[in-house]
Amino acid sequence: MSEFKVAVVIYEPIDGDMARAYRGLKTALEFKQAGDDVLVQFDGSGVDTLAAISNADHPMNGLATALADNITGACGYCATSHKVADAIEEAGWTLLSDAGGEASNRKLMVEGYQILTF
Repeated sequence: MSEFKVAVVIYEPIDGDMARAYRGLKTALEFKQAGDDVLVQFDGSGVDTLAAISNADHPMNGLATALADNITGACGYCATSHKVADAIEEAGWTLLSDAGGEASNRKLMVEGYQILTF
């Protein structure tokens, strides 16, 4: 049984501080490797990050692959407004819409997750 329930939410755009997005994914991987209940979702400008790292040629694609079972998807509203919804869906990720078309942070809290943002 997991000791922790952690939701890592990536808001950082890939063309912003890539180290911040990397750190968030590495943090999620650390929790996963420890056997904790961890999930990753991309929101805001972070949807650009998911679209980019889904490309096999991207240096952070290995992290996306290692966390594939933990990535819940990306905010549907944000992905559409950032024009990356098609790329995200084509990569096999889910567009989250549980809060009126957007990803829900409240849902994470209700489910008992501690939210870490990057």
